[in-house]
Amino acid sequence: MTPTPVGMRCPECARERTKVKTLRSRPTTPLVTQVLIAINVIAFIAETASGAPLGGGGGGSVFNHGYLYGPDITQSHEYWRLVTAGFMHDGLLHILFNMVFLFFMGQILEPAIGRLNFAAVYLASLLAGSFGALLFQPDVPTVGASGACFGILGALIVVARERRISIWQSGLGLILLINLVFSLSVKGISVGGHLGGLVGGAIAGALIIQLDERRRLPAAALMGCLLVAVVSVAGAIAVAGSTGLTPNGIGFGG
Repeated sequence: MTPTPVGMRCPECARERTKVKTLRSRPTTPLVTQVLIAINVIAFIAETASGAPLGGGGGGSVFNHGYLYGPDITQSHEYWRLVTAGFMHDGLLHILFNMVFLFFMGQILEPAIGRLNFAAVYLASLLAGSFGALLFQPDVPTVGASGACFGILGALIVVARERRISIWQSGLGLILLINLVFSLSVKGISVGGHLGGLVGGAIAGALIIQLDERRRLPAAALMGCLLVAVVSVAGAIAVAGSTGLTPNGIGFGG
């Protein structure tokens, strides 16, 4: 055995010049996280400028053309709502909670898996959240980045497990438990949006682990995340049929 900087290796292995991908070799600045937060803030400013109140309750042209609502998709074919709803927020507290959550989770996950993978996870989670929101309540207008944020948490738990990090000792398990209890107990929360985002993010995270980190197939990992997004869009359109034509309250976090 030959001593090397990474431990004891056999002579043949020590002579190899295999490129090792470590956390230090990835960009440490969570640039994508910062850009996503900026986009959400800009969208919220546009909402407010167009008439949406800071205290919530909906309103204004930007908000009305951006929230997720099943009949607008099936009848008016406004498919952009599957994406724009993830950047709309109903009031200052709503966006504040989501952006704080995204900031802390993003600055952990993004350097761990890379910027491109992180962006792919976010997109897949957002669309999976829209699918979940429409699956549970197609006739309830839904807004918020919570679905995507839950997806980031789901992917982070998968990555932590792969790297032998206890989700309970790290606090990730407790964060997930608290957020699930909050989602189920507080009125107006889009449970479907949260669960959909969580599942979508966990699947995307698993694809990155299996295809990128284990098999060194980064393009395949990105295609896998794209497939999650496409399936989510198809599923969302399929279940968008509403039981009513009048918006029934607002669900947070689709």
